[in-house]
Amino acid sequence: MAHITKEKLVELLNKDLGLEYTAMVQYTQHQGVLKGAMYQSMQKELIIHAQEELQHATILAGQISYLGGVPTVDMPHAKISGDNVTMLQQDLDGENDAITRYIARIRQAEELDLYHLAQQLRNILAVEQEHAMDLEQALGK
Repeated sequence: MAHITKEKLVELLNKDLGLEYTAMVQYTQHQGVLKGAMYQSMQKELIIHAQEELQHATILAGQISYLGGVPTVDMPHAKISGDNVTMLQQDLDGENDAITRYIARIRQAEELDLYHLAQQLRNILAVEQEHAMDLEQALGK
């Protein structure tokens, strides 16, 4: 017997969707205020990250709709800072949270035999892991 219902999964996916919106906004804001020659390449990378977060949001919205839900327009507030390192750490924290959530979401989708959804989530997870690697490198971790 499943420990999660399709309705609960849709609710969780909507929370993920809201966080993808937040990530897109946060990356957009951070790339605009990141300062210094040493961060020029990272500014360009953050623009790419923002675009990829929009792709994730689009995928999630489609999956939520397919599962009978209504994609949310609600999102948590983005984190901002005037300090370059703090901004990048905020972004890394968000990516690490996303990685944890998507690993759980893949298991939940498979528990409900939603293998198509699990594959879409794996694709998103792979990109989130790349984002985390980019940020760790920029932070010297």
